Amino acid sequence: MGYAKIRSVALQGVVGQVIVVEADVAPGLPSLVVSGLPDAALTEARDRIRAAVHNSGATWPQQRITVNLLPAHVRKHGSGFDTAMALAVLAAGANLPTGLLVDAVVLGELGLDGTLRPVRGVLPAVLAASRAGAGLVVVPPGNIEEARLVPDVRVRAADCLGRIIGFVHGTESLLDPPPAPPAAQRAPADLADVLGQERGRRAVELAAAGRHHLAMFGPPGAGKTMLAQRLPGILPELTEEESIEATALHSVAGALPPGGGLIRRAPLQAPHHTASIAALVGGGSGIAKPGAISLAHHGVLFLDECAEFAASALNALREPLEHGEVRLRRVHGETVYPANAQLVLAANPCPCAKPGGDAMCQCPPGVRIRYRSRLSGPLLDRVDLQVDVVAVRSAALFDTEPVESSATVAARVVRARQAATHRWAPHARSNGDVPATVLRGRRFRLPRTVLQPLATAMDRGQLSARGLDRTTRVAWTVADLDGRDVPGRDDVYEALEMRSRSGR
Repeated sequence: MGYAKIRSVALQGVVGQVIVVEADVAPGLPSLVVSGLPDAALTEARDRIRAAVHNSGATWPQQRITVNLLPAHVRKHGSGFDTAMALAVLAAGANLPTGLLVDAVVLGELGLDGTLRPVRGVLPAVLAASRAGAGLVVVPPGNIEEARLVPDVRVRAADCLGRIIGFVHGTESLLDPPPAPPAAQRAPADLADVLGQERGRRAVELAAAGRHHLAMFGPPGAGKTMLAQRLPGILPELTEEESIEATALHSVAGALPPGGGLIRRAPLQAPHHTASIAALVGGGSGIAKPGAISLAHHGVLFLDECAEFAASALNALREPLEHGEVRLRRVHGETVYPANAQLVLAANPCPCAKPGGDAMCQCPPGVRIRYRSRLSGPLLDRVDLQVDVVAVRSAALFDTEPVESSATVAARVVRARQAATHRWAPHARSNGDVPATVLRGRRFRLPRTVLQPLATAMDRGQLSARGLDRTTRVAWTVADLDGRDVPGRDDVYEALEMRSRSGR
């Protein structure tokens, strides 16, 4: 009979919170009660951890056992509490010494044979343990590489419950395998593969330099997909903070490749056009899971054939694009996932999508209008760059003149980003993210003579107030790429042209 406690971690979105798993063993009929807002996986753990204890050679207390998860008001989910629950029960009812685990956090799912199996969300869990002052984090071997991404905490692995029991008795050691060699990463696609398409290349470069959303319209084979797939290759590498955020989201979603380390390059998500709202923005029963826009955090969400997506799914992106996060409310509470991604849309001009473009189109006018209306005005109003990509001529394919590579363009993008970061600090790090109050403030407000093209377009109903701000941000990006400190009227004209699908 006794009381013991072991610490673990619960996740709410990508934020971890240290949980105290306490166990009390008292006289009474053999039973195990779990309290503290457990989900179904935790409730089922009763039989799972009992079998794991027996198969690890330990003795299960044949008494009344109560396991509580503190704080009790935080909802817990998943099987990552199995190992901590088993250790707490053994410490309370079988005199298992816990002196070596006083400042430890234990994570891991238990198999019936006592093996520790990997769990999702280990990176944000270890970050939470580090912030809470944990001196040791014990994880399954399959999670050791991910857990080691947090530098200021001691991480050890245990392949089975019996090893942890031997460790606290002083008869065995926890595992400290050598770091795995870094996984080979496929080189991003190169812009040098894109022949012709000067306008499309310019739009992609502007999108990269200013973190602007981009929409490309044109016939099949014009190069829309090629251009979009090469955008991540010219984006700057993620900062340490951005890498941790992106990696944590992939960890929670179970999409982190084994041994991949921190995500250093801007991620690219390209869901199929049949994707649901939950697949795009997140959702699911119980605890909502991150969607494609969150997995593209600090990267690119590419919707190819975007006019084929359900209109409701596309419109669900409007709030995340505006606020940079997704708030998913369920009956059990609210989950917040970061979603600061660049949106890239690609669409054909009509359902028949003849390679020759409008001149070869066989669609009735009503069909073309209905097809284009699938992209709502409020969604497109949030897209800074909207360009028509025309079919490539044969001369471009047979031209022997070399075209710029991704490395050359990326160097210009980095210089433009550095100029924007220096200008907008501490409010923003790119032109696409600068708040409207700062953009229109006294220090950075452009003269009315420079903004006259935008004022005229707005007065004619061709541009909304949001569109005016977004086009002004693009004008700053044009100036940064061309090495000018302040945009001029020509920069504003180019920004407006890039938004209005003109200049064909």
